[in-house]
Amino acid sequence: MFASVNTVTLMGLDGFIVEVQTDISNGLIAFDMIGLPDAAVREARERAKASIKNCGCEYPRKRITINLAPASLKKEGSGFDLAITVGILTASGQINIPDPDKTIFIGELALDGSVKSVNGVLPMVISAYEHGFTKCFVPAQNANEAAVIQGVEVYPVHRLGEVLDHFDGVYRIQPYHPDPDILRAAAAASTIDMIEVKGQEQAKRAMEIAASGSHNVLMIGPAGTGKSMLAKRMSTILPDMTFEEMLEVTKLHSIAGALPAGTPLITQRPFRSPHHTVSANALSGGGTTPRPGELSLAHCGVLFLDELPEFRRDTLEVLRQPLEDGSITISRVNATLTYPCNITLVTAMNPCPCGNFGNPKRACTCSSNQIRRYRSKISGPLLDRIDIQIEVPSVSYDDLSKIADGETSAQIKKRVNKARAIQNERYKNEGITSNSQLSAGMLDKYCRLGEAEDKMMRNAFDKLGLSARAHSKILKVARTIADLDGSEDIKVTHIAEAIQYRNLDRLGY
Repeated sequence: MFASVNTVTLMGLDGFIVEVQTDISNGLIAFDMIGLPDAAVREARERAKASIKNCGCEYPRKRITINLAPASLKKEGSGFDLAITVGILTASGQINIPDPDKTIFIGELALDGSVKSVNGVLPMVISAYEHGFTKCFVPAQNANEAAVIQGVEVYPVHRLGEVLDHFDGVYRIQPYHPDPDILRAAAAASTIDMIEVKGQEQAKRAMEIAASGSHNVLMIGPAGTGKSMLAKRMSTILPDMTFEEMLEVTKLHSIAGALPAGTPLITQRPFRSPHHTVSANALSGGGTTPRPGELSLAHCGVLFLDELPEFRRDTLEVLRQPLEDGSITISRVNATLTYPCNITLVTAMNPCPCGNFGNPKRACTCSSNQIRRYRSKISGPLLDRIDIQIEVPSVSYDDLSKIADGETSAQIKKRVNKARAIQNERYKNEGITSNSQLSAGMLDKYCRLGEAEDKMMRNAFDKLGLSARAHSKILKVARTIADLDGSEDIKVTHIAEAIQYRNLDRLGY
């Protein structure tokens, strides 16, 4: 007998429907699987056999041939188990699926017939919905994320026996609907706040500008001045996420297996802070089966690199192209995958190896050669891609001892949202959403300078020896400062403040 059921596999962020064709015929007992399965898929034979027996069903002692179509697409992972097993049971006449062309099966099986969770269920269900499937049987642990998609009935499965009872009419699995309280809990406000950072008013201002225009930031200062505190609170002042951004971020975390348990949808902008020993592949993504790296997991959020010079040079150079393009392409023999990584990069470093250069209270013990070598670990092209470069000096005792009276993250976020709304309206026909994404052609259109502003830029360009990229970064930051002021034109004060945020150029680093 012949039967056909459907499942989904992933290629990057995109899902592809796979038809599991099962043929059971008389002859020597055998189990053949074709259609480019990898080792994990081929092992489904033993898991299916044990699961069927342990659920009280009969495993066909005949010749079983399974084809995973399209045969030209490589099949990877254990998410095919449930579909393969249901295909065998259907072909042997033990269950009957009323509408197989509208039903998807996803899940890994244990030997006792229990259904285990798999990574990437959300993009799989999205793909199934786009291909006209309306019923998805998924592991119960993945039901939260799968049920986010409207228009698809999600059936949570704990054991293979539940699928048998469902189609036999013995016990119907009820479609899963996420608890609204879970969604509200996921959207709850962060427990950290910018008001907790005492002093550092200039650094807070720089962070507000960075959040308003999606600009990258480098903070330079001695240890213990609040650089990490500022970076961790950056995500609390970023603009509210759109539903499309929430879906895309959740998809990336689902594929990487980094989706928090019980979280159907990521509603807060991500904050990622990899250790300086991270490898280039872990940062960019990859592996035998390519998965998103730290860059992509920080998509629509903040990637914080603390102790920047301590990162390996080849690891830092991975950042250069993604910072420009907002995406990263991973090329392998089997496929070329592109993951989005539209991030706000926040970095921090000490001014020297001992961390006390420029500290009025502690003497620096580093030689000029040591300081030069330390700073040279960061390449010029990478520094050029960082829009805002600021010093974070030591905090005085008076600042630390006074009661917090600054602005909360919510107050700052209101101004950020207002500035972003201006940019969204301005660039609605340009395919971008923030000032940091302005191309060279768009700079001439949206960052025109008056005579006085042009004179100031010319003087800064000549005196500081700016590169062409640094020139464009100053214009973009000035455009953001003007948006925060509600000004349609870039004025001299906006240019002057933007120049102040090119700290390394001014100090001759």
